Amino acid sequence: MLIRQASDIPSSEITPEKLYSTRREFMKTLASLTAAAGIALPGCANSATSEIVEAAGPYDTNEKKTPYEDITTYNNYYEFGMDKADPARNSKRFVTKPWTVKVEGLVKKPATYNLEDLTKGLANEDRIYRMRCVEGWSMVIPWMGFPLANLIKRLEPLPSAKFVEFKTALVPEQMPGLKSGGLDWPYTEGLRMDEAMNPLAFIAVGIYGKPLLNQNGAPMRLVVPWKYGFKGAKSLTLIRFVDKEPKTAWSIAAPSEYGFYSNVNPEVHHPRWRQDRETRVGEFFARKTLMFNGYAQHVAQMYAGMDLRKLY
Repeated sequence: MLIRQASDIPSSEITPEKLYSTRREFMKTLASLTAAAGIALPGCANSATSEIVEAAGPYDTNEKKTPYEDITTYNNYYEFGMDKADPARNSKRFVTKPWTVKVEGLVKKPATYNLEDLTKGLANEDRIYRMRCVEGWSMVIPWMGFPLANLIKRLEPLPSAKFVEFKTALVPEQMPGLKSGGLDWPYTEGLRMDEAMNPLAFIAVGIYGKPLLNQNGAPMRLVVPWKYGFKGAKSLTLIRFVDKEPKTAWSIAAPSEYGFYSNVNPEVHHPRWRQDRETRVGEFFARKTLMFNGYAQHVAQMYAGMDLRKLY
């Protein structure tokens, strides 16, 4: 399935939110409707009691998903403003087509790619991830996209590449939040190569089966669910393969508060707030924060022997 940008997809092709609520629930609804009408679906029994049961993927959480309305109106995207409501309000003029991504550094295929060429043939996947923000709130988001590893393999980094650096869009005339300063723009993030190749690391192009909205990082963004949310660089414009740890936006701005790894470690508190509790957006009561945001079985081995109280 080819990835198309939001403006390429007519509204008639977008499944209504009430029916969709992720492809799994949509398929269950479709199965019951077609069974009742006497229509068989491929691979399904033609019975009024049959139901398509699609097993959850190995990386999905089965927790209650955050509503689409909350995901798209409560955001951190400081290029469009500091308040959580600013990105949805101030990003409407942000142009995401045409879109290019520059690939450079220690890689066999450096070039400036059109988005369509860069992602052509990369199959879409659905992933339901817990996403933890450092300020103490969290969401459960059904993303649509593809593993970052698939893209990296296509680009063929050299053996000397040890890290992947990401930079985001910098368009002052379309990003009113840049006027307030605050960070060393453009926003820069990075991953160690083994982190970038971990099956959990993800390039998202949609939410709830719909193309990403501007406030969520359109047209493509990084998702690293075992790390704090600021590690998920939005609106990517550059991917660079390097042999040394890249400087990242928040570690430059406040090195005593934000380290390169940014792993969720509830045992280490931020200097200005606790990190062992979190509140899911839309809920009232806080819950316990999990090590690596609950993904320890998939990622803990990458940090064996590291002092995660110092390498924050």
